[in-house]
Amino acid sequence: MLDNLNDSEPFILFELAGTTYALRSYFVQQMEMIEQITPVPNAAPFVEGVVFSRGQVIPAVNLRVRFGLEKIPYNPRTRLIVIHAGSRTVGVIADTAREFISVPVSTIQPPPEAISGLSSKYLEGIVTLGERLVLILNAEELLNSAEIEE
Repeated sequence: MLDNLNDSEPFILFELAGTTYALRSYFVQQMEMIEQITPVPNAAPFVEGVVFSRGQVIPAVNLRVRFGLEKIPYNPRTRLIVIHAGSRTVGVIADTAREFISVPVSTIQPPPEAISGLSSKYLEGIVTLGERLVLILNAEELLNSAEIEE
C-alpha cells in the first residue's frame, strides 16, 4: 500500500556492545571517525571531552559509559555521531555506525513498562528488523542531560 510507504521514518543505526540502537535521522548532523578528543577537567565520567567538528567545539559523550557498559579502546570502526536537538549539539561515540534505514511507524513498539531507570529515560521505542531488535533512542532526552557540560 502506498499509505504504508508514506508512513515511515528514516533512522541511523549504530551499535554498542553488540546491541543495535537507532536515532531519527533528522537529529543527526553527521557521522565521522574519531580523531582527537580533548579531555575536559571535572567532566562527568561519560563525557570524554570536546571535539572540533566542522567549525564548532562540541562535547563527546561515550555512550558505552553513559549506559553502564564496559569502556573499550577506539578502533577504525568507532564513530562520532553528531546530534542536534533543541539548542544542544553533542557528539555521541558508538562502536560502529553505518546503516541508514526507513522504518514503518506502525512497527515501532513502546518500551516495556518493566524497564525503569536510565534505560527508560532514553528509550523511545523498539522495532524488530528481521532477526534483530533495535532500540530507538530519544535524542532530545539524551541531549537534555544536565550532566553534559559544554
